Amino acid sequence: MATNKNAVLRYNILDHCFSNFYKKYFIEDLISVCGEKLTEHFGYEMSVSRRTILEDIKFMKSAAGYDAPIISIADGKKVYYRYEEEDFSILKKPLTEREKLALSEVLNSISRIKNLPGLVGMETVQTKIYSVLDITKDERKIISFQENEFLVGVENLSPLYQHISHKNTLKIEYRSFRSDQNIFIDFSPQFLKQYNNRWFLFGENHEKEAVQNLALDRIKSIAINNESYREAIIDYDEYFDDIIGVTDIATHTPIQVKIEISEESLPYIKTKPLHGSQKIKGNLLTLYVKHNYELESLLLSFGDKIKILEPEYLVETLKERIQKQFALYF
Repeated sequence: MATNKNAVLRYNILDHCFSNFYKKYFIEDLISVCGEKLTEHFGYEMSVSRRTILEDIKFMKSAAGYDAPIISIADGKKVYYRYEEEDFSILKKPLTEREKLALSEVLNSISRIKNLPGLVGMETVQTKIYSVLDITKDERKIISFQENEFLVGVENLSPLYQHISHKNTLKIEYRSFRSDQNIFIDFSPQFLKQYNNRWFLFGENHEKEAVQNLALDRIKSIAINNESYREAIIDYDEYFDDIIGVTDIATHTPIQVKIEISEESLPYIKTKPLHGSQKIKGNLLTLYVKHNYELESLLLSFGDKIKILEPEYLVETLKERIQKQFALYF
């Protein structure tokens, strides 16, 4: 995800460089400019390799990319890059019929997702796009997304999205599942994530000076306060790489989990991986993740279809939970 987003940003940066006929952009210049602009955009140091820039140029020139007329011009022992046509820009390139169809399908799908943040007034925007591109809106319902319209707290989703976009610091009234008292948290909201059909807000708790996640259904009230907004010091595209779910315990390090899978469950797990680190050899599955509650719950959800082999302490933890559940019925 992060890679794709970075690529689009690089294409736009390179497009600006190639459109400038008053400056010669050698490969070193393109590397430098992309690094500077990405660093400026994300707020932390970023660099781009020579290979990445050359691959970007190759893609932009291709039919799958933008059919960009990028040329290399010799200047001594080096070459610089620019567009052959002075008025060309990837931003001016008209959409193909296939691209129009794809855009229409995306707009139709998005419009059917209730409570999606950032889509206030989307109907008006859609109408304008359909008109400009001369495409037809499909009124049939042919796709359904997993959602729970009765979910508590979902009304906060769009406002929180806007607070993140505008970098507003918030005073949040919150009650955790482990308490019967409300507390007030000074909070810099940074990221929203859905897991298991519930929404979570991530950001910095000013008092703890640490990243915290808050379940939207436990938020009682939200107000803007006057404290300075604190930018994210982590990359949320990478934050979830080592965990299942949303709970990242800072003191935990990733562990290797070995699991024996039944023949019945093997095809299901192969086609719907439990985690990006998943590897399967025969009937043995390995994961490389941090131990958290969501990992335990996911493994227990398979019942007698899997058997945890390692690590031993995780096996004992799951045994204890199974015994407690067994005691409820027998």
